[in-house]
Amino acid sequence: MNYLAHLHLGGNAPAQLLGSLYGDFVKGPLAGQRPSDIEAAIRLHRRIDVFTDNHPLQLQARARFPAARRRYSGILLDLFFDHCLALNWRQFSDEPLERFTTRVYQVLNDEPELPERLAYIAPRMAAQDWLGSYTDFAVLEQVIYGMQRRLSRPEGLAGSMAELKQLYQPLMGDFQLFYPQLQAYVAEQLALG
Repeated sequence: MNYLAHLHLGGNAPAQLLGSLYGDFVKGPLAGQRPSDIEAAIRLHRRIDVFTDNHPLQLQARARFPAARRRYSGILLDLFFDHCLALNWRQFSDEPLERFTTRVYQVLNDEPELPERLAYIAPRMAAQDWLGSYTDFAVLEQVIYGMQRRLSRPEGLAGSMAELKQLYQPLMGDFQLFYPQLQAYVAEQLALG
């Protein structure tokens, strides 16, 4: 799952929203450097990633890609599934997407000590409405291009947008089956504390 899904799943409190994002920016053991509620949200983020990476529907979705692309299929699915979530947002949330994203951007703006890389991208994320823009499939091409610039082997994502277009319907079906199961898993995790 990518930013939007983690934010949607991780809880509504500001600390939960922050920790849901921090999971992509904070590495290594959590040893009390941050408030406990933020660290709990980071741990949840990590459990979501493990659940997702090992789920049979996720493995099925990855297998839809050509063998040469499978190494990068998880990255592509994270992005595509955020597109699916944004496009079908009303199916999964009572809060309108625009209101949700505005609230997230405000929480980020109000936090004075974001992790370094997140502090760098948070203003652009808000100004360009990265989260809300996932409704537009074409935006994924820009996101993939940005990811290619950060990869040591950018050619691994070359041509991937055409594959996503070709696999659009089956991958959308995979998302529709998978996301409710992920929501149920997260609800269990949050109930456990």
